[in-house]
Amino acid sequence: MLELRIQQHFIDSADLKYQAAQALSKPIADAVQAVLACVTSGGKVLTCGSGGSATDAQRFAAEFVGRFERERPELGAIALTTDTALITSLADDYDYSVIFARQVRALGAPGDVLLAISTTGNAQSLLRAIEAAHERDMVVVGLTGAGGGKMAAMMRDTDVHISVPHDRMARIQEVHTLALHCISDAVDAQLLGEQEPTP
Repeated sequence: MLELRIQQHFIDSADLKYQAAQALSKPIADAVQAVLACVTSGGKVLTCGSGGSATDAQRFAAEFVGRFERERPELGAIALTTDTALITSLADDYDYSVIFARQVRALGAPGDVLLAISTTGNAQSLLRAIEAAHERDMVVVGLTGAGGGKMAAMMRDTDVHISVPHDRMARIQEVHTLALHCISDAVDAQLLGEQEPTP
């Protein structure tokens, strides 16, 4: 019985990825173009998310500054989720909802990209970060679940919204991971050519 339940997770995850491939390929490609325009003109990607999405934000930044699957020059990315002294002081001195927005205002510049990840699209800390990014004339790439919540309503024409067509958190996060891998791979392919990564 337990093995069947586990197998069903694999099946459900694979089914969603297969179904979402066509719908998400265009916004993911748009995100790649936004990120490429940013990093090739000396800009940086600021990443943020709450809970499990914070780890996605951190991993994306690590793969940009380090590497994804291929060796290449470093790319500018900063995870806004990692400085515990800064985050806790902002939460104490101001309000938890500003922990990313104040960092965006301090570090963001026109032409930079904010990568905001939220399964619901309703995290106040991310909504405030998007407002701050727009104030700085940054492009926002938003990853959400079905509908996109409040984040969807905040997206401008110059922003990119990747909304996973599902409402279960685990499934949304699984597709977010795949989408971020697609962005990293496509950026590398655009910068380095289409060769296959080495194992």
